[in-house]
Amino acid sequence: MMARMSSAADTADPVTASTRVDPRGADRPQTERPAPPRSRHLGWLFALAIAAAAFNLRPVVTSLGPLLDQVRTDLGMSPTVAGLLTAVPSLCFALFGFAAPGLARRLGPVAVVTAGMGAITAGVLARSFAGGTAVFLLLTALALAGVAVSNVLIPVVIKRYFPEKVGPMIGLYSMALSAGTALAAAVTVPLTKGLGGDWRLGLGVWAGLGAVALLLWIPVLVGRRRDSAGPAAGAADTVRLPITRSRTAWALAIFFGFQATGAYVVMGWLPTIFQDAGVSSGTSGVLLALTMVIGVPVSFVLPNLAARRGDQRLFVVVLAAFGIAGYTGLALAPAGAPWLWAVLVGLSNCAFPLVLTMIGLRARTAGGVAQLSAFAQGVGYLISIPGPILIGRLYQATGEWYLPLGFLAVLLVPQMLFGLRAARARHIEDEAVATASGAVAA
Repeated sequence: MMARMSSAADTADPVTASTRVDPRGADRPQTERPAPPRSRHLGWLFALAIAAAAFNLRPVVTSLGPLLDQVRTDLGMSPTVAGLLTAVPSLCFALFGFAAPGLARRLGPVAVVTAGMGAITAGVLARSFAGGTAVFLLLTALALAGVAVSNVLIPVVIKRYFPEKVGPMIGLYSMALSAGTALAAAVTVPLTKGLGGDWRLGLGVWAGLGAVALLLWIPVLVGRRRDSAGPAAGAADTVRLPITRSRTAWALAIFFGFQATGAYVVMGWLPTIFQDAGVSSGTSGVLLALTMVIGVPVSFVLPNLAARRGDQRLFVVVLAAFGIAGYTGLALAPAGAPWLWAVLVGLSNCAFPLVLTMIGLRARTAGGVAQLSAFAQGVGYLISIPGPILIGRLYQATGEWYLPLGFLAVLLVPQMLFGLRAARARHIEDEAVATASGAVAA
């Protein structure tokens, strides 16, 4: 499989490889074609590096949550600052994600992802030695910056170097990301206890996985020297599309934002919901892990199935239906069938690998994917920031979970509607051409 996967930029002229004249007469960017492989072994290494990078994109966050009380006490962190810390990931994902396409144009996406792995490793390791709140926040932001640029650019790398295998590679990426998320949430506390109970060791140990990913990306970077040089990115990567005028881009961004809202609320509040219903703290933690673990196999299968269809509207509706059923069950009888509700909510959160797949399919070129990925994730994460805060306020005001869970169920309706628009078989480059033609005609 990997023998057929390589970059058109490696062997073809950058202009003709990425922007061909449509034979029907429309000057419209055409989908990039894969070139003959330069190294089968490098292709396998590349796939392994992508999986390792994806595995490191969430432990920065999910390893901190279970130890946050210890971190607060040791560093003298106020509750307000601790609350700010829970909003920092989405903010960093948005702000640094917007910068990713510009960095990719100058350095190449492989070089930027490699640097991102370095930032994650350094930030996670160094924050475990932080002596104060400000330094801890700064080093956490450094690690999250590495996560943000990698979030945006790994789909770009997949589109460029695996253009015929976007579905399987997005599936591998999503599966590894889900596995890293679940593992960090599940084992951080017992791992910390096994290391003597020191939160610094419990957080710092995750830098080891970042170092492994970095060691895998360095030979990939060396093997793709032309990619990291910048010009090999191709003419399509340097053309800035009027992305804000694309209805598909906006639909993807809002769909991304709503699904991220649900995911962050579940990660932050699901154990409390179960505990308030009388479920033990240990079981509630296992139920949270189940919602994340269920995404591991689904995240691999779903992108493959979605990429084979002309559009992905069926999957948008099915995942929303799972979520509505899960939130309704949690509201009405949380202790009645907790394992079922956890599975349904976990399946609903698989809208994340679906939207990543759609980002890869809604653009014809790697440059288009870079801009679409940055826009959809940047705007989407900004949309998601108020969600967990609002849910907390609703719970505080009512003392019950009916209204917060009802809100999450209702939120799935606009998520589905925007998802249906984003799932249609369109390309943002075509919309850019149509927009430009309309401007000229005007």
